[in-house]
Amino acid sequence: MSSLTNLFLLKTEFESYNDFKENFTIKIPENFNFAYDVVDEYAELYPDKTALVWCNDNDEDRIINFKELKEFSDKTANFFQECGIKKGDKVMLTLKSRYEFWFCILALHKLGAITIPATHMLKTKDIIYRLEKADIKMVVCIAEDGVPQYFDEADEQMKEINLIKAVVGDENRKGWFNFREEIKKASPDFQKPSGDQKTINEDPMLVYFSSGTTGLPKMVEHDFTYPFGHIITAYWQNVLDDGLHYTVADTGWAKAMWGQIYGQWIMGSAVFVYDYERFDSAHMLEKSSKYGVTTFCAPPTIYRFLIQEDLSKYDFSNLKYAVTAGEPLNPEVYNKFHELTGLRLMEGFGQTECVACVANFPWIKPRPGSMGKPSPNYDIELMDSDGNPCDIGEEGEIVIKTSQQKPPGLFNGYYRDQVKTKEVWHDGYYHTGDTAWMDEDGYLWFVGRNDDIIKSSGYRIGPFEVESAVISHPAVLESAITGVPHPIRGQVIKATIVLTKDYEPSEELKLEIQDHVKQVTAPYKYPRVIEFVDELPKTISGKIRRIEIRSKDQYKTVK
Repeated sequence: MSSLTNLFLLKTEFESYNDFKENFTIKIPENFNFAYDVVDEYAELYPDKTALVWCNDNDEDRIINFKELKEFSDKTANFFQECGIKKGDKVMLTLKSRYEFWFCILALHKLGAITIPATHMLKTKDIIYRLEKADIKMVVCIAEDGVPQYFDEADEQMKEINLIKAVVGDENRKGWFNFREEIKKASPDFQKPSGDQKTINEDPMLVYFSSGTTGLPKMVEHDFTYPFGHIITAYWQNVLDDGLHYTVADTGWAKAMWGQIYGQWIMGSAVFVYDYERFDSAHMLEKSSKYGVTTFCAPPTIYRFLIQEDLSKYDFSNLKYAVTAGEPLNPEVYNKFHELTGLRLMEGFGQTECVACVANFPWIKPRPGSMGKPSPNYDIELMDSDGNPCDIGEEGEIVIKTSQQKPPGLFNGYYRDQVKTKEVWHDGYYHTGDTAWMDEDGYLWFVGRNDDIIKSSGYRIGPFEVESAVISHPAVLESAITGVPHPIRGQVIKATIVLTKDYEPSEELKLEIQDHVKQVTAPYKYPRVIEFVDELPKTISGKIRRIEIRSKDQYKTVK
């Protein structure tokens, strides 16, 4: 075995879910630093072991081993040091899926600086918000999509700061470092920081601005032990030593850390990155097939598009396992993917604030629509609005008990915001804000975000169940369920629908979908209002922004 798993786990092989739940134990060393203790260790022991397989839409590819990864991260660390970056400084990375992201994040870990990943879709006002909130000292970004211009505009409006800027591209830009040129010039001999510049486990390592389906983004802080939590994530993904794992994710959001670096490398799997300009399900299938992806993770949105393709045209002989997270998985999608590929989609649940805390692990037989069972070291409970534990079958908020221990991968709190931290983390529990119920066999079933629950005629209706019923109609590609104000019922259910390419909007189709929903779920849950749209509003991480639909409809009243 060429993985480093044995260094950090008391036991690495498990016979059942119960064995995994009871005996999964992490050995967390003092002053752990992923860049030194995993990446550089691989470079020393297995220098030729593949770390990263990268490709793009221009038929370019690059295969990087751990020896090269160490060299490039050391050169990048030297460049950052020359820019004045040191322990505790905040550096924003807006790099989409460029392979330079991995050079940068590892270099920042080595320096003890705080990495702030960000999507390339931010506009000037979003950048200003982040610069002010996090006191960001430097940014490294892509050269395309207007991104440097937005940073220049933000920099101009915030004259009191001295933002250091580096761009990843082939052209020089006034006021910016050319990252690739600087890395070529940088020395590969890097001196590991010592003294007060040396990192300890409790230091902040990473701050995410949550994508946020509601409200302004919060800053989610993780320390240097965060990578250990993603060993759990990698077990859920069932990654293979010397395999090739593909998590569909932009580096600007937390899912990239779930599937493109920490747990996968500790477990010995290389990571695959397809740096596409525009999502195309056929191209994604082609690239995955060409490079021999062995394990695959994507949000349900991606699977909805994949099952529309002729999957018989692609070679899946290397693909052994597929998982999904980010939004609840509709049973219709699960069943169709299984029919086409023979693979059972293993759903998981987590947040930016944690890792995969509930999942269908390899030893569990999945139940379509269920997000699985609690992860090891995660004491999951369901709690009603009065703070009491829920009975079997009763809906309640998913909470994580922390009075005995903080499980690996759970965040430290919201950076620089104790008020918001205490709102969700108090009395020995972290409150996720998500609602679920548990069946008699311990499987958890997602209902919805607390804010998304619809209250109609005395009923509490979760959007997920209705969305699953709507999407089971052959005309429906995607659906978002929200509540619309009603003078008598309080709210009525609205379905915002994206149709498949073979159907056109019509009043007849609305009635057909409504009748279909009445047949597959309780009739009171059918959508009394249906709107056909070209696309649903989503966060960069692929989550449906129901709040955007609700905001548009809040002043409408259905008669």
